[in-house]
Amino acid sequence: MPTKQPAQHSQDWNASNVLDDVDFQEHEARQFRDLLYGTEKSGGESSLSQLNAGQVLTGRVVEISKDYVVIDVGLKSEGLVPISEFTEPEELVLGNDIEVYLDQTEGEDGQIVLSREKARKFRQWEHIVKNCHEGSIVKGKVIRKVKGGLMVDIGMEAFLPGSQIDNKRIKNLDDFIGRTYDFKILKINIDRKNIVVSRRELLEEERVSRKAELLEHIQEGATLRGIVKNITDFGVFLDLDGIDGLLHITDMTWKRIKHPSEVVRLGQDIEVIVLHVDREKGRVALGLKQKESNPWEEIEKKYPVGTRIRGKIVNLVSYGAFIEIEPGIEGLIHVSEMSWTKNITDPSEAVRVGDEVEAIVLSIQKDEGKISLGIKQTERNPWEDVEKKYPVGSSVVAEIRNLTNYGAFVELEPGVDGLIHISDLSWIKKVSHPSEVLKKGDKVEAVILSVDKESKKITLGVKQLSSNPWESIERSLPIGSIVHGSITKTAAFGAFVQLDNGIEALIHVTELSDQPFGKVEDVVAKGDRVTAKVIKVDPEHKKLALSIKEYLIEKNRMNRDDIVVSAKGGKKSKKKSDVKKSKDREDEESDE
Repeated sequence: MPTKQPAQHSQDWNASNVLDDVDFQEHEARQFRDLLYGTEKSGGESSLSQLNAGQVLTGRVVEISKDYVVIDVGLKSEGLVPISEFTEPEELVLGNDIEVYLDQTEGEDGQIVLSREKARKFRQWEHIVKNCHEGSIVKGKVIRKVKGGLMVDIGMEAFLPGSQIDNKRIKNLDDFIGRTYDFKILKINIDRKNIVVSRRELLEEERVSRKAELLEHIQEGATLRGIVKNITDFGVFLDLDGIDGLLHITDMTWKRIKHPSEVVRLGQDIEVIVLHVDREKGRVALGLKQKESNPWEEIEKKYPVGTRIRGKIVNLVSYGAFIEIEPGIEGLIHVSEMSWTKNITDPSEAVRVGDEVEAIVLSIQKDEGKISLGIKQTERNPWEDVEKKYPVGSSVVAEIRNLTNYGAFVELEPGVDGLIHISDLSWIKKVSHPSEVLKKGDKVEAVILSVDKESKKITLGVKQLSSNPWESIERSLPIGSIVHGSITKTAAFGAFVQLDNGIEALIHVTELSDQPFGKVEDVVAKGDRVTAKVIKVDPEHKKLALSIKEYLIEKNRMNRDDIVVSAKGGKKSKKKSDVKKSKDREDEESDE
């Protein structure tokens, strides 16, 4: 219900008969009148109606309790502000004027709702909008971790994305909380009243500045300290106080290493020498091994070719073994230089890592940092007098060590092998594989055909133990002679026959019979014994052609010649002696 106003009485407040013993001013009387009749109250309501939430007002601290501070802003009621919103102790003094934010003109209890914290943020936002812009540098304190980054207090809360915290890999965001840094404002959103800041951009600008300064003053040959920031297969990147330098794996140590991690570790502080500076590309090449003297400088004097050295096997590769002669000096023993007597294909067959071995210096490539060594050279070379021990034409007995498609390897003595080529196994037999006539482990007699000491090759032959039958074939088997043999193979074009002397001959399909037939197998089969006539001899190409047909025709003609026709036109048997001679001749041919 509206408050009932008391009736106003006509009163002369200036009359001397009213409290004439009290001295007061006219304005004081007017204020008292307004207070008595409620005119002040109606004026306060009018002022409140003109205010809106979201304004910053100036009020006076009138009371301080344990949890709240009472602020009088000159409205119909006083406001309560949580004491926790006062960060500065000097603000909590009775009678102090202080700015507060009008959050609500009337709360649930009918009182106005004020906030000291919001007033402070409001003024801070005004200050930032007025004095800062995107790109401005501000100081702030990291206050907490949020999704995607950190919140920073720069007078108001600003968002620091995770990608803008640092220019290096970050392991733990909690390490930044509570610390104060300089930040660069990336974005100001006035509508949403939020700010995005970056620390990384400042660090990058600082790094670029330091890099430019360092590149300007750095000199080749200078000694610098750097921290290992990254290790790769090809080298190490060092942080040289704002500039990155590359320490290549070949410049880390004079000795051979597989990976840079064998020499340095992440975070290690090392001293290096500047090898090269590319100011245009901003690149610096560094060296670690250059701090020490180059052990290869006097290598040719210390280890001339032919020197016998002793060292430790430090690494095995597919093509050989590396031996450390002294710190920083390694030599290669190729697999071909490991043994005179063994065909070594894997270095582990001869040596192991950690073995101490003796070797002979074979060659030195100083500029390339290479030394070739040999183990077998420490022993006698069995090939030295091989030409005297195995002259061409001499006959030897050797053990068959291995069979291949092209021949058989035999061992003449430890470390000296020879080859019997498949073409040197037989004069007359066509050998498809050495296993047809030889067996691994057997002893075989052969003739030395050639000796190549430099290439370490000796060739031998088995067939050379006997004369070549093809050289006298025209005399021993002239055209027209009758031969006997066994069918070894049939084909569509004819049949192969092995004669009793071992020579293989061909009977063409047209020479198999004097009678019509369908196919070769209708006439002869493998294993059949046949008699045929020599019709062609080719010693140069080692070919011999036979004919059963010619043999049969000649045989029939001879039989016809033996028939005697009587004068009366009748047939008369041959004389017994003539029949017996013919039969004996056939038997003799059969025996042949």
